[in-house]
Amino acid sequence: MLPYATLLHLDKASATPLYVQVSEGLGQLIRAGTLSAGQRLPGTRLLANQLALNRQTIVAAYDDLLTQGWLESRAGSGTFVADHMPGVLPQTLGDWQRTQPVNGTSTRQPGYAFEQRTYLSRQAPGSPSGLRFDDGLPDARLAPLDELSRAYRSYFRWGNPQAHFGYNDTKGHPFLRDQLSAHLNETRGLQTTADNILITRGSIMGIHLTSQVLLRPGDVVVAGETTWTGATMNARQAGAQVLTIPVDAHGMNVEALADLCTRQPIRMVYVTPHHHYPTTVTLRADRRIRLLQLAEQYGFAILEDDYDYDFHYLGRPILPLASTDSQGMVIYIGSLTKSVAPAFRVGYVVAPTLLIDELARLRRIIDRQGDPALEFAIGQLFQTGEMKRHFRKAIRTYETRRDHLCALLANELPEQIQFTKPDGGLAIWATFNRAIDLPAMADRAGKRGLYLSPGLVHNLPDRPLNSTRMGFASSTEAELDQAVMVLKQMM
Repeated sequence: MLPYATLLHLDKASATPLYVQVSEGLGQLIRAGTLSAGQRLPGTRLLANQLALNRQTIVAAYDDLLTQGWLESRAGSGTFVADHMPGVLPQTLGDWQRTQPVNGTSTRQPGYAFEQRTYLSRQAPGSPSGLRFDDGLPDARLAPLDELSRAYRSYFRWGNPQAHFGYNDTKGHPFLRDQLSAHLNETRGLQTTADNILITRGSIMGIHLTSQVLLRPGDVVVAGETTWTGATMNARQAGAQVLTIPVDAHGMNVEALADLCTRQPIRMVYVTPHHHYPTTVTLRADRRIRLLQLAEQYGFAILEDDYDYDFHYLGRPILPLASTDSQGMVIYIGSLTKSVAPAFRVGYVVAPTLLIDELARLRRIIDRQGDPALEFAIGQLFQTGEMKRHFRKAIRTYETRRDHLCALLANELPEQIQFTKPDGGLAIWATFNRAIDLPAMADRAGKRGLYLSPGLVHNLPDRPLNSTRMGFASSTEAELDQAVMVLKQMM
């Protein structure tokens, strides 16, 4: 008889019932070929004695496997592995050891081939805890959570439940699209209706859908030489070639783009004109005009990612490219992630209705619809004016934190860090003295409880920048004081 006490690993302290553990363990032995088709299992009393369990636990485990079809009961003979199970050669000891969990994670490899795309290898950063200079995240403590909670609850009390909790419009909740259209027209000078808007789960979904619809293998996408890798990964996933052009203190070098256009077809230009990612510079007005002219002349689409338009500290910000686009060349993408909190996955795409309709059709095969209850609740905050009040409060708070961090760095680390105070956004672009090994220092800071990105993701292929983004919005002034003191000790 097999040594079941050795083969079945049971944890009596686990929340998983023991009969389930026995059932799953026996199932694994059958799938591995250790128990073969037609093999007789020990009686319930005998197995219960071997495993030091109550007989009823074994009875329940056998009943579970009988119901699933792994076992069959033969009157007067006992319980057997079902005859219809295909033959499986038992694994050798070496194979068995290689497939056992290591620290709770299976090391077993798939039995089929697939391409591992190197451009997808960048790990998605989370929201760091404790002291941090993050990528430029909002302070979730400022989010209008009570108001959002009330609006969310009203969704469950109001209207027709059949309509509320059935399938919804793939383009997003009509109420939010109406409210967002009015907000964008008022604050960004757009001329939209709800039909021009697709609600997405964050801006990254909008970029993905747009890339899949507009790009074909071999198409050329142009971005700044420093840019957000989330966009370039999507372009490459669609089969496009990504070319880069320089970015200076006034944003993307549009004349370099013009020169490129004379030499080869361009399908799309990805740009973050309001606060260029990662350097935070604003695309100068004359370059904006020239970019639109080039798009009309050469027929390429402009993917305008306006990820933090709502946070500008020098009066009214420069309007988006989309506000002066008369020929339908701009796809405008934004998100409420930076405005409220990253957990609320609500973004949007603004474009001509023909493109919005196609994006919605594509969205349906990967995500039938968004979150109607959350979208309705956020629509309520726009309608009641709560979202505007939140923006005003957040802008005042973030501007104070920006000024505080800039003063700290200028006073405490003037020789070690160079930066330009950003006109808006939630982070500064910091360049460290070349004598400082930024990745090594970031590692030391992490051991002292301070998160700082090593900046490696921003490096150019032939030139390390020794620079990184230092987010200030998610930390209070007292937290920024502590963070700078830790950073100073690491220098």
